[in-house]
Order: sequence, then structure tokens, then C-alpha cells
Amino acid sequence: MAKVVIFSGAGISAESGLSTFRDSDGLWEKYRIEEICTHGCLNWNRENTLTFYDARREQLSSVTPNAAHYAIAKLQEQYPSDIALITQNVDDLFERAGCKDVLHLHGFLPRLRCEVCGKTHLIGYTKQERDFTCKSCHGSLRPDIVFFGEAAPMYEHLYEAMEECQFLVIIGSSGNVIAMDHFALHVKVSILNNLEKSEAINERVYTKVIYKKATEAVDEIVLDVERFLQL
Repeated sequence: MAKVVIFSGAGISAESGLSTFRDSDGLWEKYRIEEICTHGCLNWNRENTLTFYDARREQLSSVTPNAAHYAIAKLQEQYPSDIALITQNVDDLFERAGCKDVLHLHGFLPRLRCEVCGKTHLIGYTKQERDFTCKSCHGSLRPDIVFFGEAAPMYEHLYEAMEECQFLVIIGSSGNVIAMDHFALHVKVSILNNLEKSEAINERVYTKVIYKKATEAVDEIVLDVERFLQL
């Protein structure tokens, strides 16, 4: 297992221009979260839900990875067996920057998932064709996104990764969805990088705290990781 876990949230993608839950003027402002991203919404609000994720894929196609994504990809390329990338984000910006084996805890926007057999289908940035069904069982398809109130099966892999983690890096996460403070207490080194303080995070449990944009902090983070791995 990897010695270093880099855990990211919406903050790193926001610098590329992607809307987040808390943007005042983003995609989410046009919808109520409980109507398009909550368990059961596909049953009673299906068309609006699918339209929302069509718009998110369209937006994703218009942005590119930023310097933080590329720096992390280069770091992983140098230490492929020592770096694990875990993200709460559903975009593909890490992959487009060259990162490998990214663990997406909450799903993957360019992909659909069969509601019957669970098989996934990559559609990139296109709109979901409403009559398109699963190639394996002809079941109906949905965005491969974990809605609020649904099980998140990838969390098990997060816990597995943290068992071997010695150096934890958190970038652009408010701590409101997944609290990482507990993990920070049980590693040798931990770095927290956010744009600003969050009431959901206890910064005192981290070895280093950097309140800057991810693109401004990433060089320092990479240097610290390299020094640790070279010990």
C-alpha cells in the first residue's frame, strides 16, 4: 500500500472553473440539492436530474486541469507505488493531467451506471440519451454519482488506504462531507491545504496548515512529500 495519501475535495477543481456545492453563482444555484442529488430523486424527478448532470458534463468539457493537478500527476509518476490519490470529486481532471488509479469516492461524472446490474458505461462529456440502456442487461442507466442518502462503496477503499498511510495530504476539502481529522492523528505527517479555515476541521491536529489556493501551495506540498519519501 502507498505511504502517501493525497485526498482532495472541490477546492482543487474550483481553480479550473468547476462549480461547487457552495458557489453563489454556480450550477447548483439553479436547483435544490434534494431534488437532483438525493436518494430517490430519479424516481420522481428523473428528467430534471438527468438534465442537471448533462449540464455538469458539458461544463466539464470546457475546463482543463490546473497546475495542482499536473504537479500531483508528476509526483505520482516519480513515486508510483508510494502515492495514492483519493478524491471526493466526480470530475476527470486528475486523469486528464496524467494521474493513474484515482479513487473517486462519490462517483465519476463521465460515466453512467446500470440501475439493474451495476455495469458502467463511459460516455465522456455527451448528454445521456434517454433511450440508451445497459449493453449487458438492457436496464435503465443513471449518472454514476453517489447521491446523498445512498451507500458509498468506495469508502471501504479509503479506510484500507489509510491503514498503511504515513503521510496524509488534504487539498481543497471543507471537511463537511468526510471528516479526515481522525486520520491525521494517526499518521507521521499531515498537511492541510485549503483556501480558508473551515469550522468542520480542527487544524491543530495537522503537522502543517497552508491557507492558499492549491495552485499556490502545491510546490511546497510536493517538496515536503519528496523529502519524506527520500528519508
